[in-house]
Amino acid sequence: MKLNELRDAPGATKKAKRVGRGPGSGKGKTAGRGIKGQKSRSGVAIKGFEGGQMPLYQRLPKRGFSKPNRKSYAVVNLGMLQKFVEAGKLDAGQPVTEEALVASGLVRRRLDGVRVLAKGELTSKLDLHVTGASKSAVSAVEAAGGSITLSAPSAAE
Repeated sequence: MKLNELRDAPGATKKAKRVGRGPGSGKGKTAGRGIKGQKSRSGVAIKGFEGGQMPLYQRLPKRGFSKPNRKSYAVVNLGMLQKFVEAGKLDAGQPVTEEALVASGLVRRRLDGVRVLAKGELTSKLDLHVTGASKSAVSAVEAAGGSITLSAPSAAE
């Protein structure tokens, strides 16, 4: 096969309908737009328009605020940490860092850091180095004989 022999598969491409090209084309004169009115003219985009009535998106009340620089943390639960230790994907003897969590597959991306939450049971003694943790997660890790070292979120970037 040569470059000049390349073709689309039969039926893969279809010619565009040429509108406004005479009565024989089936889409002549008004080109399928009907007669008169705003939508028959060119340059019209009526997305949220409701015929002069106040559009729905303007009638509904607006509340709240989305912080543009909000931090987004990767979440790890204690139960999942225990599961990965038992599966041999995490080494309980070594310090468990954010990089180790990513390498094990427990966390896909660090985002702005990793935050540990207290869902599930932790029985292994772990030395965790993460960006954040809930109070109940810290107490659960310490109850299991481990320790949590929290780093500042800016250091995780």
